Amino acid sequence: MLLLLTVFLAIAFIVVSSAVFKLHPLIALLLASLGVGLVAGLPIDHLAELIGKGFGELMAKIGLMVVLGCIIGAVLDRSGAALQVAEAVLRLFGTQRPATAMAIIGAIVGIPVFCDSGFIILAKLGKVVARRTQTSVAASCLSLGGGLFATHTLVPPTPGPIAAAGNLGVASSLGLVIVFGLLVSLPNVLLCQWFARRVGATIHTPDDEARPKAASTQLVLPSTAQSLAPILIPIVLITLASLKDFMPLPPALNTLLSFLGSSLIALLLAVFYSYRLFPAQPAQRMLECIRQGIEQSGPTLVLVGAGGAFGAVLKATPLADMVSHWMQQERVSGAAFLLLTFGIAAFFKTAQGSTTSAMVLTTSILAPLLSSAGFTSPVEIVLVVMAVGSGALTVSHSNDAYFWVVSQFSGLSANDAYRSHTLMTGLQGLVSLATTLLLYAVWLVL
Repeated sequence: MLLLLTVFLAIAFIVVSSAVFKLHPLIALLLASLGVGLVAGLPIDHLAELIGKGFGELMAKIGLMVVLGCIIGAVLDRSGAALQVAEAVLRLFGTQRPATAMAIIGAIVGIPVFCDSGFIILAKLGKVVARRTQTSVAASCLSLGGGLFATHTLVPPTPGPIAAAGNLGVASSLGLVIVFGLLVSLPNVLLCQWFARRVGATIHTPDDEARPKAASTQLVLPSTAQSLAPILIPIVLITLASLKDFMPLPPALNTLLSFLGSSLIALLLAVFYSYRLFPAQPAQRMLECIRQGIEQSGPTLVLVGAGGAFGAVLKATPLADMVSHWMQQERVSGAAFLLLTFGIAAFFKTAQGSTTSAMVLTTSILAPLLSSAGFTSPVEIVLVVMAVGSGALTVSHSNDAYFWVVSQFSGLSANDAYRSHTLMTGLQGLVSLATTLLLYAVWLVL
């Protein structure tokens, strides 16, 4: 009980100290990591090493992606490509609802692509669409983030729902997981674009005062196809890599797709292609973009790594064992079981930050309890996967790398990110849970 209380107090400390008392989030995260580690009884002589390891492991996963994403963002801005792509998006979706357009784009991209990678790739587009339509940058970027987060958590082939389905014994029913994931995602996406428009209008970012650059130093803007390429190259390659397990391909081609479809290589190829967007002095113009991207990525990297350090400390505590022991002692079934499933996944997500880890931990606990709770058919177990995914949406805050990716690439302050992105992801989880319970009720009637 003391450990649970300490975790909640640590999370509250991070939020209050940075939002109210203006303590830098890096310091707040490190102090919270130390505090939880000490109360949990982790070895003092290894605590600093654990914090550094958590920081480094997250940097190993997305550090270079953040840098390359910032470089691509600078390319899209300086070449005028972002403006061209924004015009194409607005021709397709219209100029009246840019937030809706970004939510739909995010939801589509989030199915095969990690939400972190997707947001890094598309953030510049979200800003230019907002400026082009004279609407809030925060609303556009929040919609994009919500759409990405919904399908990333609920729809295979992203790893979270696949791992959850595997742990619960329905790996052979991934088609069913995809169908139900799309059904649960739909009201989720509608919610996030509505919420983003209402709350985003109240948030001011530095980009709201900027105006789309028409690349005045160039005589000719790149074509729409050329402008889309730095965005589509990584998305297509990552999608092919994620789908290769569902297609019978020769081993050599599988290996090639795995290499080209890794986020790092896919983004690096997009950077190489970007030289073509500058017909005059491409080397010099790209050097400027690379310098700008490196400069912009620094603050994001520091905060993402600090969030990883806090998450690593929490994973080293016996939280998962405590919840597993308690769950095995309880006897619940039906809708109450789905509610409890949601609560456990939401606890793990809120406590340690990683959506995928929350889904894996929760389903590992639930696997031996399904039959006793009355969940035996593939449809019923898939609904449990949806309840787990709903909990894993709830909530994204300071110990989640995605929180810092969204806030930093959108230009949101920590305080604004807590009252927008964090609150929105909480509402997304609740709406997904309500949809899951409704589908369960329909299944019982049928």
